[in-house]
Amino acid sequence: MHLEFLVEELSAEMALHNLLPKLVCGEHTYRIITFQGKKDLLIKLPGELRGYRKWIDNDFRIIVLIDRDRQDCHLLKNQLEEISKNANLLTKSKAIENSGFYVLNRIAIEELEAWFFGDHQAIKAAYPRISQTFQNKSQYRNPDQIAGGTWEALERVLKAAGYFKFGYRKTEAAVNISGYMEPLRNRSKSFQVFWSGIAGIIRPK
Repeated sequence: MHLEFLVEELSAEMALHNLLPKLVCGEHTYRIITFQGKKDLLIKLPGELRGYRKWIDNDFRIIVLIDRDRQDCHLLKNQLEEISKNANLLTKSKAIENSGFYVLNRIAIEELEAWFFGDHQAIKAAYPRISQTFQNKSQYRNPDQIAGGTWEALERVLKAAGYFKFGYRKTEAAVNISGYMEPLRNRSKSFQVFWSGIAGIIRPK
């Protein structure tokens, strides 16, 4: 099986390069295509999917990964599903008995940094000066419900420990933290939905 990941920014690409080899290996392959932000991905996605439709086969799956940001999650998912439908590509959500689909649409809630908060051991391994108990604070207990933006929250945690004094660098943090992440211990529900979706493609029951 070959997996084609469409992501909105470089930080997501770099995180996936660290994470995917833990699941996608052996006879399976993958490629990551990075866009210039969420707007760019949504604008170009219809044409990209129509292009795939011309030659895609049963050993090929497309995974679209996008941040929710502050959008309504259901509306964003419906938008992605409609784009796939218009390209005549069946999605996992519309497939019967999890078979015959080509597109898996997944949303990071609300941003990629929520997935980092889902693995506080990885954050502390990447940035050892961070408080060893920061994850016990109420605002960080549910990674997908951190108020005020997850990258802003991660920036505050890192700055408080003396990192990124001149501003948070998303790609650098993504590389450093994802290198220590263990997917099965991640507490972010949106990450687990993403990860189980990939596992279901390459290891169908």
